[in-house]
Amino acid sequence: MGILWDIGSLIIAVAIPVAVGFIGTAVGGGGDSDWYKQLNKPSWTPPNWVFPVMWTTLYVLMGIASWLVWKEGGFEHQSYPLSAYIFQLLLNFLWTPIFFAWHRFDLALVEIVILWLAIAVTIYLFWHVHTIAAYLLVPYILWVTVATALNWYIWLYNGPSQQDITQPLQPGGPSA
Repeated sequence: MGILWDIGSLIIAVAIPVAVGFIGTAVGGGGDSDWYKQLNKPSWTPPNWVFPVMWTTLYVLMGIASWLVWKEGGFEHQSYPLSAYIFQLLLNFLWTPIFFAWHRFDLALVEIVILWLAIAVTIYLFWHVHTIAAYLLVPYILWVTVATALNWYIWLYNGPSQQDITQPLQPGGPSA
């Protein structure tokens, strides 16, 4: 179609996951809240400034990966990989309100495990269309692995949900 079409479609492909991430954070909140700061978190929790940097980078990589697959025939020829991509993007969006707005660590943990599996499927499907697109998603699944471990720790040491975090549980598990 031309270079302007390619540039425009790439910008749209990148803007979609960036917007989804921004809206998810706007709806669900984030790590700057007093509530989150009071949670019992592991010593290896990344500093708060790392999260927006990582997620922005990952959303850009996701957008580029989806664009590379889309360029191989659009939805007409790549309906499975692009549908898997959209599904994992929806799951990515949902985790933030489940965790930060609803304070449901248990549901967030189940959801993020499903997200991890959806990302793995997306990588697999992208691999068969465009290997670079699949490689671009590897940092994403690695970061979601870290986020899953962090979610698990928070669930384990703060209880399944925390509507009132004034009395966090001590290390040793929910029964401690």
